[in-house]
Amino acid sequence: MSKVSTRRTTRRKGAPAPDAPGAEAQGVERGGRAQQKLDTRRRIRDAAWALFTELGYEETTTKAVAERAEVAAGTVFVHARDKADLLMLVMHDRLGAVVDAAFESLPRREPLLGQLMHVFQALFAMYGEHPRVAQAFVRAYPGAAGPNGERMSALTFAFLHRIAGLVRDAQTRGEVASDIDPLAAAHNVFALYFAALLSWLSGFVTLGAALDPVLKNALALQHRGLRA
Repeated sequence: MSKVSTRRTTRRKGAPAPDAPGAEAQGVERGGRAQQKLDTRRRIRDAAWALFTELGYEETTTKAVAERAEVAAGTVFVHARDKADLLMLVMHDRLGAVVDAAFESLPRREPLLGQLMHVFQALFAMYGEHPRVAQAFVRAYPGAAGPNGERMSALTFAFLHRIAGLVRDAQTRGEVASDIDPLAAAHNVFALYFAALLSWLSGFVTLGAALDPVLKNALALQHRGLRA
C-alpha cells in the first residue's frame, strides 16, 4: 500500500499560488523584464562596437557608449564593470560566433595541422577586419576582470576543450601518439597561437605573416612532437 504524503508545499511569502489570479501576469512581467535587460545589453554592446570601430578603443568613453545606446550612464555599468570589461562584452559574442562557424566548417578529412590552421585562420581574419580593436583586446584580455572578463575566460576554456577534441580525434586516426594528454596539447597550441598574435601586436610582423609562416611553422613543429 502506498503511503500518502502529508508534506505541505511551501510558497514564498507574498507570492500568489500557481493557479491564483495574477500568477500568470507576474510570470509575464518577469519575462518582460528579462527580455528588456537583454535588449539593453544588446544596445550597449552594439553601441560600444560602433564607437570602438569608429573612434578607437582609447578614444571611446563609457559616457559616449551610453549616449549612443540611449541609456543612462549608470546603466552601462550594470552590464560591464568598466571600459575594459565592455570590450570583453563586445569581443565575447564575436569570438564565440567565429569559433562556432570555424568548427562547423572544419575540414574533417584534413590532418590535425590543417584543421588547426582552418580554425586560427578564421580568428585572424576576424582580427584583420578591425585591427585597432583587436589590438586593444589582445592587450586587455590577459587578467581581465569583471563579469564579461569571466565569460571570456569561460569561452577560452571551452575553446581549449574543442582543440583537445581535435587532438583526440587525431589520436583515433593514429596521427597523434596515444599517450599524449589532449588538453595539455591544446594548451601548447593555444600558447603558440597567442604568441603569434603578440608578434603582430608588437609590430614584428604583419597580421598575415603572424598566421603564416609564424603560427603555421610553430604548429608544424608542435605537430611533429605529437606524432605517433
